[in-house]
Amino acid sequence: MHTKTIAQLTKGLRAGDYSSVELTQSYLERIQQHKSLNSFISVTGEQAIATAKQADALLAKGNAPLLAGIPIAHKDIFCTRGVKTSCGSKMLDNFIAPYNATVVEKLNAAGTVTLGKLNMDEFAMGSSNETSFYGSVQNPWATNTVPGGSSGGSAAAVAARLIPGATGTDTGGSIRQPAALCGITGLKPTYGRVSRYGMIAYASSLDQGGPMTQTAEDAALMLQTMAGFDPKDSTSVECEVPDYSAELNNSLAGLKIGLPKEFFDDALNSEMAATIETAINAYIKMGAEIIEVSMPNLKLAIPAYYVIAPAECSANLSRMDGVRFGHRCTNPADLNDLYIRSRGEGFGTEVKRRILVGTYALSEGYYDAYYIKAQKIRRLISDDFNTALKQVDVIMGPVSPTSAFGLGEKTSDPIEMYLADIYTIAINLAGLPAMSIPAGFIDKKPVGLQIIGNYFAEAKLLNVAHQYQQVTDWHQQTPNGFE
Repeated sequence: MHTKTIAQLTKGLRAGDYSSVELTQSYLERIQQHKSLNSFISVTGEQAIATAKQADALLAKGNAPLLAGIPIAHKDIFCTRGVKTSCGSKMLDNFIAPYNATVVEKLNAAGTVTLGKLNMDEFAMGSSNETSFYGSVQNPWATNTVPGGSSGGSAAAVAARLIPGATGTDTGGSIRQPAALCGITGLKPTYGRVSRYGMIAYASSLDQGGPMTQTAEDAALMLQTMAGFDPKDSTSVECEVPDYSAELNNSLAGLKIGLPKEFFDDALNSEMAATIETAINAYIKMGAEIIEVSMPNLKLAIPAYYVIAPAECSANLSRMDGVRFGHRCTNPADLNDLYIRSRGEGFGTEVKRRILVGTYALSEGYYDAYYIKAQKIRRLISDDFNTALKQVDVIMGPVSPTSAFGLGEKTSDPIEMYLADIYTIAINLAGLPAMSIPAGFIDKKPVGLQIIGNYFAEAKLLNVAHQYQQVTDWHQQTPNGFE
């Protein structure tokens, strides 16, 4: 059963081929069998079985919701009532969420069965899932390599078929990059399409939740439930949610694909370039037209992002001080000692680094020089995308400059680690939707193709991705030992 997609499992459940309880037990056994991947922080087995029984009762009555009985798991950044929500940090190792995030509520209402919480880079800060307080996650395709980050636990678990689908979040590529490195489908929706309520904030103007699945069809099913206006979230956009599955089979004849020359310069690895070119040739055979576009300000995305995101994280994490919730040092001498030691003990190295950078950028005398200038660059990048998307339907390119790199390979060089997001960060700065789909292998490690669309054009992205998956089988490949 574990090799089936969400769409296939849904049909099987409704046909009575198996029950949700049987399905849930099967996945729980696989999670236990492959716990060395370290993809889960918490496993909620008893709760999952109880929910599966409720789903089976609804299925038996014939009035079950869209995803009734489907096992999933949540990135441990989404608050889940009564379950530890750690954000991969010692700071929240003892935090039991008193409420559900809106995404969790929506997926619960759709009948999903939550199997647990997934490992992640601490407070979503990382590109390799090596900053987690709970240890590094292993990539199932090569267990001595990283799964990508920060949603590495989600990507590894879906790739290893420990779950058919998972939630992730994307601040600068944190759904797309691990999806690419683990050979799965990952979708970052338009900013504001999915509620951020109950999703612990890293950088509030960049964070966006989305689905991580085997296929584009499955991503459509999950996004159908996750998307929608939420009055609890001031950044949520009041915009109608279309039927994302309705357009999956539309023809791609006449599709205009933009290739940014800045994505395909000499800095792109030749093997990666060849793999992406092969994927794009498949679209040409389906009737697509290729148009070269230029976005001259893309080179400024990384410096702009690493001012804006740390600045926002500095503000967001200031609430974690050892007073109201989270880690608290023992026997503080006074209030100042409580703050200093609680934060010093609770936060990891990368989080401290970004807090310091962000605090500096927001400080008097530097705010205009750094933060304001970065926001102006952000507007230029957004304008570049808007100009390009007036000429084409979608933009394509690589997700990551390389396939999965070795565990520990880049931990001593933060700048090298930051460059892993060179092709994804600009999309978050612009607030656009984008996704990664499996497009081949380099040295037996997965490679992803990035597809970028216009605002709220997720249905078009899913259609473009689904049609590619009808003529290729990269998304069906399973790592050795996880068949």
